Amino acid sequence: MNDFLLEYKNTITFSVEILASVTGLLLYKKYKSTDVKFFIWFLVYLTVCDTLGNYTEYIHDGGILNFLEGSIIDQSYCYWWYTTFWKIGAIMFFAFYYRKILEKKLFKKIIQICSYIFLTFSIIFIVLNWDDFFNKFFPAISVLGAVIIFLCTVFYFIEILQSEKILTFYKSINFYVSTAIFIWWLVVTPLVFYDIYMSNADWNFIFLRWQIYLFVNILMYSTFTFALIFCKPEKTVIN
Repeated sequence: MNDFLLEYKNTITFSVEILASVTGLLLYKKYKSTDVKFFIWFLVYLTVCDTLGNYTEYIHDGGILNFLEGSIIDQSYCYWWYTTFWKIGAIMFFAFYYRKILEKKLFKKIIQICSYIFLTFSIIFIVLNWDDFFNKFFPAISVLGAVIIFLCTVFYFIEILQSEKILTFYKSINFYVSTAIFIWWLVVTPLVFYDIYMSNADWNFIFLRWQIYLFVNILMYSTFTFALIFCKPEKTVIN
């Protein structure tokens, strides 16, 4: 199992990720008049960013980015890249997206204010810890990002429970998106507190971490793919 993870974990994750984004593009016409179109472009964004995350392959052996060889970017484990595009970028997207799909102005306002506070905090925290930005993930950013996700999804679930949508919630793509990202952040966020074992080469923890990430990534992207195919477009909320 460990050998399998070592060799195929990235391939499997990228496969389910690109499946979700390609499905979204193929069904774009179905959702182009709804806010789901933003989510589809977000899936494409994730695929592109994950692909670019393998930039180290283009630095060595005469690659097109060989001028970066020996730099701090070359020596880092892509921490800076994934912190920027996922741990900050994805949070800001979901804050934007839920402000689109939520109906209660109070919920929208809370998410907007919290997301701006999160972004400001993240920028200041990175500037104050610039060297660590290239060498590890920041638990503070991860936890605050998870709080934003929980706010977004909980507000969405509250609106569902308080409206007639509860009768047809299983037909809504936003229900599946909310459930998937809630579970992903709930499972993954605690792992950032144990990243010290990554730096200490504790292979038992490393393989366990890979297994958890592989499972939740497959679950999340498979849910996105299913929802895009199964669900019908919903009426866009006027914001």
